[in-house]
Amino acid sequence: MISRQTIDTIFSSARVEEVIGDFVSLKRAGGNLKGLSPFADEKTPSFMVSPAKQIWKDFSTGKGGNVVTFLMEHEQFTYPEALRWLAKKYNIEIEEDREQTDEQKEELKQRESLYIISEFAKKYFIEQLNETEEGQNIGLSYFKERGFTKQIIDKFELGYSPAKRNAFTETAEKKGYGKSILEASGLSIYKENEFGIDRFRERVMFPIHSFSGRILGFGGRILRNDVKAAKYLNSPESEIYHKSKILYGIFQSKQAILKQNECLLVEGYTDVISLHQSGIENVVSSSGTALTPDQIRLIKRLTPNVTILYDGDAAGIKASFRGIDLILEQELNVKVLLFPEGEDPDSFAQKHSLEEIQKYIEENASDFIQFKAKVLLEDAKDSPVKKAELIRDIIHSISLIPNVIQRELYIQETSKLMDVREEVLFKELGQNLQRKQKEAKEKRESQPPPAMELVKENMVTINPRAIVEEEIIRLIMQFGDLVVELKDDSGETYETTVIEEILHQFQENDLKLTNETYQSILEDVKLGFEEEELRTGDFFVKLFEGGGKTEIASEALMEKYSISENWKNKLNIHIKPKEENISKDITDTILRYKTFFLEDVIKEYSEILKGEDISGEVRNEQLEKIMILSDMRAKIFRALNRVI
Repeated sequence: MISRQTIDTIFSSARVEEVIGDFVSLKRAGGNLKGLSPFADEKTPSFMVSPAKQIWKDFSTGKGGNVVTFLMEHEQFTYPEALRWLAKKYNIEIEEDREQTDEQKEELKQRESLYIISEFAKKYFIEQLNETEEGQNIGLSYFKERGFTKQIIDKFELGYSPAKRNAFTETAEKKGYGKSILEASGLSIYKENEFGIDRFRERVMFPIHSFSGRILGFGGRILRNDVKAAKYLNSPESEIYHKSKILYGIFQSKQAILKQNECLLVEGYTDVISLHQSGIENVVSSSGTALTPDQIRLIKRLTPNVTILYDGDAAGIKASFRGIDLILEQELNVKVLLFPEGEDPDSFAQKHSLEEIQKYIEENASDFIQFKAKVLLEDAKDSPVKKAELIRDIIHSISLIPNVIQRELYIQETSKLMDVREEVLFKELGQNLQRKQKEAKEKRESQPPPAMELVKENMVTINPRAIVEEEIIRLIMQFGDLVVELKDDSGETYETTVIEEILHQFQENDLKLTNETYQSILEDVKLGFEEEELRTGDFFVKLFEGGGKTEIASEALMEKYSISENWKNKLNIHIKPKEENISKDITDTILRYKTFFLEDVIKEYSEILKGEDISGEVRNEQLEKIMILSDMRAKIFRALNRVI
């Protein structure tokens, strides 16, 4: 267990804007920071971070909380893992967990076990590379021949898996790792009635990291040419490793991508490593797989600018056009760079200095239209038919761009490049867009409407009680410890805190919130008050497993919109701080909630009156109660200046 004092030190040291800035590109928006949601695919930023309040809120998904909950949501960390990650980042000493028994390891969740075995495998492969004769003679020699330095080998945590068919599996089993987790990770293969064997044998190993640096899987390259085996072998899909959702080098490159506001995209592991060694660090790889929307969205979190680096292989270049179209659909700016014939990013980086590489990229990167036209025009030659097909192909790509202005600019560029009138191209573009709309409509009509849409069609009323309950919780979260001046029934002024007034009114009038989570928050507040603690939003955003309370607190504390300084400086419009109106807000909110309580009781008594067998005495008694309650409700309405 991590001590409470250590947890408090972590929370006081960790800066939410620094941690989230490692994963999301943030820009200043008033007193807050704003960026694209890392949890949803969106075009307009709705992800907010408040450095002052040390909270975050994702308005597109409703998620929110503190620096720890962000890591738990984004990286799927457990609570202790998130704390340990932060402790490492901020150099905070923390007690290590006790060594786990075999039985405890078996009890670990499958996902967590996969992370543990992957980390163990990484360390094993590194040890084999650096501390065994076989690893040094084969693996380390290969890396040195490629020109990789010790520093770059350590940076990417490269390793070696020995030739013995069960070397890793045998070692892992002796350490207490069972067959089920070794098989699930893909590191070991168990055939029927046989001992386990290693998936990776006699290969140099490339660990594949998550955004935060956790090991998800491995890529292994065989070095012998006389073996009938795949040159590169990757970990199979698992609960933690999905090759279509990760980019090789993203962990080592994310800061450089953020800083330079550009991502270079290459094909192989060694392309990334060689460019890093040369000083080009804003580079990632799709690891030999076709580019996917999930990988593109991963880049989009960090930058809207992508430059794809290709070698001179014509077949591979044409196959890449689909990837370019996917990037355009995500509304990213894409450029393409071809290296000289016979060169790839790895070999080019090995032969040139940092300045030469930077200059080559700067001078030779072209936008996707110029690139596509150059490649396809070579096939078209002087054939009008093939040239027309080329133009249609380019227009198809332009039609995928969501931004109207960008589409028009690309049409203008295509017109000049292909010597075709703009109106002809716009007509072709219009036909493309119409086809897309028709296909989308047919797809929608062929599917049953979602349940949520059916619900929305039947929702014709707003629940006013829910709105008032939300306001009560907002007052607690934002201003719970604020001292306010209020008046009692006789007109006498008294001082109290917002929390004390709400608790007093609820207890005196036997009120209760209908929303279970809100009521649970109120009970937590009451418990804290009994222990002489005023629990406001700062308390709830630090909760672990709060059952939604952390999200509610972050939403209450986070202002989605801020008032521009221009209102005051240029327009001379002065807005009163919210604190000045809290006394009125709390009085009005409590009065409004009392009306719901009175209406419930009036309705209850009215139901009694409908009974056929009630006596006249009981009927008169119920009527009198209803009149008294109705009068009380009328007084509240008058106090609120509402028409009855």
